[in-house]
Amino acid sequence: MERRKTRPIQVGKVKIGGGAPVSVQSMTNTRTDDAAATLRQIGELAAAGCEIIRCAVPDMAAAEGLKRIVSESPIPVIADIHFDYKLALAAIDAGVNGLRLNPGNIGGNDRVAAVVEAAKKRNIPIRIGVNAGSLPKDLLEKYGHPTAEALVEAAWRHIRILEDMDYRNIKVSLKAHDVPLTVAAYRLLASQCDYPLHVGITEAGTINSGIIKSAVGIGTLLAEGIGDTIRVSLTGDPVREVKVAYDILKSLGLREYGPTLISCPTCGRTKINLEKLALEVERRLEKISEPITVAVMGCVVNGPGEAREADVGIAGGINEGLIFKKGVVLKKVPEACIIDELFAEIDKILLERKENNK
Repeated sequence: MERRKTRPIQVGKVKIGGGAPVSVQSMTNTRTDDAAATLRQIGELAAAGCEIIRCAVPDMAAAEGLKRIVSESPIPVIADIHFDYKLALAAIDAGVNGLRLNPGNIGGNDRVAAVVEAAKKRNIPIRIGVNAGSLPKDLLEKYGHPTAEALVEAAWRHIRILEDMDYRNIKVSLKAHDVPLTVAAYRLLASQCDYPLHVGITEAGTINSGIIKSAVGIGTLLAEGIGDTIRVSLTGDPVREVKVAYDILKSLGLREYGPTLISCPTCGRTKINLEKLALEVERRLEKISEPITVAVMGCVVNGPGEAREADVGIAGGINEGLIFKKGVVLKKVPEACIIDELFAEIDKILLERKENNK
């Protein structure tokens, strides 16, 4: 698919836009003034593949905590700022790699200019984040309710404040919990500028509903070439956000990260506990970070053939199963041994790749 052409920006070591791979972000849900707890969570997120992390900065204690967080974080840190320009300055002094800040909400031009000047010195990008739930009153009166046009007009207000100060180190997000509204807003802004876009569905919900809404909304935009960095917003452990983000990217062929599991639906030919097998394979694959495609198929009739593109897989029989590789059957094993035999083959493949890459 053809990607929308955008100007590049740099968030620490991560390039966003300009043809760079779509990057994966998340946000800590620890107190930022508890640097130790926040760093533990960042470590877990980085291990899952998170490439950029955002931390809330509601007060000066949180800004103080950023000093240690930024110095010890394995991935770039973005400070999430609302209303108080002094917190933005403190975050910049702490060494953050980016700001999430709406310049129209932090006071007069002198305060914005102070932040812009400090950001320019450190080459720190600013993400303008428009949310359907917090649009200006005059735009709500003008459009009657949150619309794509209202979100985009709100974004341009903030963008122009920075452009008037000759600052274009910008990325933009236009988020709503409503998927069609979000998609329409991003499409509209994408047609009007070349700033890189941070894509997500805000307040998407808990695991089940949140994953569906995020996959539909983010996936639709990415399939149209819109989006340079993404965050999946889910209630709960943010590590789940990262895994879902990569699943979305992998499903569109935009990134390779970690295993891909293929499993067929059950049918009358299935003579093995396919659901149990698939769930156990999925659980054990979570320990692997290298890209590999693994198939769990219900029967030997179609299994190897339908999953011939998989690197390795299993196909169930009556109290036994086949181990196959790229559609070619390697051996038949008892049901009790099938998962261990599968992962023995996976280990061989990964070791062979490692040896070949030396």
